[in-house]
Amino acid sequence: MANEPVSVMFKVYCLSVMTLVAATYTVVLRYTRTVSSTAMYFSTTAVCITEVIKLFLSLGMLTKETGSFGRLKASIVEHVFWSPKELLKLSVPSVVYAVQNNMAFVALSNLDAAVYQVTYQLKIPCTALCMVLMLNRSLSRLQWFSVFMLCLGVTLVQWKPAEATKVQVEQNPFLGFMAIAVAVLCSGFAGVYFEKVLKSSDTSLWVRNIQMYLSGIVVTLAGVYMTEGAQVVEKGFFYGYTPWVCFVVFLASVGGLYTSVVVKYTDNIMKGFSAAAAIVLSTVASVTLFGLQITATFACGAMLVCVSIYLYGLPKQDTTKLPRADTDKEARQKLITV
Repeated sequence: MANEPVSVMFKVYCLSVMTLVAATYTVVLRYTRTVSSTAMYFSTTAVCITEVIKLFLSLGMLTKETGSFGRLKASIVEHVFWSPKELLKLSVPSVVYAVQNNMAFVALSNLDAAVYQVTYQLKIPCTALCMVLMLNRSLSRLQWFSVFMLCLGVTLVQWKPAEATKVQVEQNPFLGFMAIAVAVLCSGFAGVYFEKVLKSSDTSLWVRNIQMYLSGIVVTLAGVYMTEGAQVVEKGFFYGYTPWVCFVVFLASVGGLYTSVVVKYTDNIMKGFSAAAAIVLSTVASVTLFGLQITATFACGAMLVCVSIYLYGLPKQDTTKLPRADTDKEARQKLITV
């Protein structure tokens, strides 16, 4: 399935949708937390509802994959009801992802969408480090160079953060940056952990998603009542929800599942272009909607981040034949000497 040939137009379509979803999600979430004049909703409930929607979407995809309701039921019984150990195993990334998603709300309540998009790319070096430590993979010199370049770019962006003039709430940029730091650590660890679980067996991706989202619903629901329980009981679970908030939940639900399609049918270079395009779109939207004032350090930092993403996605040079060539050369030299 991974090698299924697809047209270039289909790849472009997938990446275009992913780019729009990523950029729109950050901009709309930022709008609902800082500019919208309606009562502030509970971010923890939005994260919980997102997990519920992801669960139903995964059930729909598993139904399509199994081909019949009977096989779907058998698969659910086998992998959910009779596999408590697997549910416990998938509860680890579900807890981490729950923290990550909540941190996104904290970050975008305190940082502009464009600054968030650039800084969130720190997930690349974090994921790379987790892959080296947990999956015993190696990075090329170019990838290490791109990682350092990305960190430099993010440093420039945070050195003198761009200010937004149309934001109506008080912000704490340091708190926003710390929230992103926690989010990227969670993203790197949870993504690599989930990949390791997927490769440990032949269990379907959608089954694994269902196991993870079931745990995620329990975890996020507990988080709602641990952090904002009294207010939720008093005002209601859906207090402050508007069409824009529902749109944020929809984008968060679809975006996570859509990424798996993009990973399957595209390569790292195209995903790099998508991330860079999302940064550009978020910046343009922030200037228009939030009055973002772009500084020279922000522009330089964002450019370094975009270039580093492209360099990181370049394919590694195949050096497997170099030692053999060197050996053949040495053998010819010995024959000449003889």
